[in-house]
Amino acid sequence: MSEENPQLPAVPPAAPRPRRVRRRNWLPSLVWLIPLIAAIIGVTLAVRILSDRGPQITITFRSAEGLEAGKTRVKYKDVNIGTVQSIRLSPDRTHIQAKVQLSKEAKSFTADDTRFWVVRPRVAASGVSGIGTLLSGAFIAADAGTSENTVDEFTGLEAPPIITRDASGKQFVIHADDLGSLDIGSPVYYRRIAVGQVAAYELNPDGKGITLRLFVNAPYDKFVGLNTRFWHASGLDVELNASGFKLRTQALATILLGGVAFRAPDDDFGAAAGENTEFQLAADEDTALKPPDGRAETLLLYFKQSLRGLAPGAAVDFRGVTLGEVKSIGVEYDAKAREFVMPVLVQIYPDRLGRKLLSGARSEVSNYNDRQRFEFFVKRGLRAQLRTGNLLTGQNYVALDFFPQAAPAPFDPNASPLVLPTIPGALDELQTQIGEIARKLSKVPFDQIGADLRTTLKTLDRTLNSAEQLTQHLNNDVAPEVTAAMKDVRKTLDSANKTLAEDAPLQQDLRQTLEEVSRAAGSLRVLTDYLERHPESLIRGKPEDAK
Repeated sequence: MSEENPQLPAVPPAAPRPRRVRRRNWLPSLVWLIPLIAAIIGVTLAVRILSDRGPQITITFRSAEGLEAGKTRVKYKDVNIGTVQSIRLSPDRTHIQAKVQLSKEAKSFTADDTRFWVVRPRVAASGVSGIGTLLSGAFIAADAGTSENTVDEFTGLEAPPIITRDASGKQFVIHADDLGSLDIGSPVYYRRIAVGQVAAYELNPDGKGITLRLFVNAPYDKFVGLNTRFWHASGLDVELNASGFKLRTQALATILLGGVAFRAPDDDFGAAAGENTEFQLAADEDTALKPPDGRAETLLLYFKQSLRGLAPGAAVDFRGVTLGEVKSIGVEYDAKAREFVMPVLVQIYPDRLGRKLLSGARSEVSNYNDRQRFEFFVKRGLRAQLRTGNLLTGQNYVALDFFPQAAPAPFDPNASPLVLPTIPGALDELQTQIGEIARKLSKVPFDQIGADLRTTLKTLDRTLNSAEQLTQHLNNDVAPEVTAAMKDVRKTLDSANKTLAEDAPLQQDLRQTLEEVSRAAGSLRVLTDYLERHPESLIRGKPEDAK
């Protein structure tokens, strides 16, 4: 048609109507390709999310402090295992409910013994924790449970647990009379090294004591044996008694946080203690480590003196060995004697007197029971005496000792409790003697003695005046005559000296006379000898010598 009419007409003919051709159904449009791909990706992601999604749980807390929906994480060992999805108030307005979406790998955290708590900055007995949350914000920490039962509702802890289940060590049960200064998180010491902490405590059902749970970390738990002793190491252990002043502490931290210490006597731990082994908590180290005391015996002592300085807990001593302690003191009126007496109840341990006394084969009291032994000892002079243990503090103690010179005292071995006779203390005896001296001195008539003394002094004064006058008289009258007599005596002595001198005539005449007397005595001796030989010469005479 274009070849027959090369030039177009001025008015174009009417255009033919277009023919609609329907596209085939199997050929997709490129316009829908992108949404289709997006939908496929979305479904894939949703399926993947759903397949990776873990269980959903609800955790209740007292408040939502630090929690925020969609942001607060749930962590275990600083690994995210879930996220808080929503937070709402409980119908009774007593707590909040936080819905947590856990990850798939955290499915085991639905065990019914799993624990959750909010980690935020805290200052507790165990120390300062959660400082890092000041910048990153609070999060919920988890402690995986071990139970096979699963739940989807949990009650969160208001404070972090002291011991988590992944900690290595052992728990032990400790019984105590009171809590003292201990608290959850208080340290446990072995030789002043912190080896554990207090995990929990509760009041006994009967209200007569406290039960604590201690956790000792490995490998220190091997030092806890059946012979191990535990005691309070809390704060400052100050002891002021008759022995003096003592101050002990385990570490500086125990002054503020308290603590528990343990050790075995003579380091003999015995067999290893198993999990949850029960022990008794002693008041101090000395009480914990002392040897077993055996059966206790209660004695009643009646004193007739002041008990000032004696208090419950004071020692009962036997020559330096502590046998027990004072339990109570009081006052009673003795109607028979019409006077007040001071009863003192003491508790002693007879086994401390020595094994040889109690079981020795040669001991004369080895076959006696405790009451018979006391009866025997009382007859030998056993008495109780109140003594001063510390002059600085004025504290007293009860001393048991033998006083052979003590007066006999009655003793009933069947009494309950046993009444042990007493004897006044040395200080009281001294005070009594001083009182007696004072009473005797008060009877001395000091006024009359003073008057007599004044009279005597006046008489003595007159005597002294007379003696002075006599002295003056002697000086004036007698002294010159005595001087003249002394001169005559001196002259007489001089004459005697001249007479007795060696060259004096009297001495020479006396020597000559003595010589004559000596010759006469010799002649008389010759005559006497001759007469003894010739007694007949007294009658006949001396014959003439033959020529």
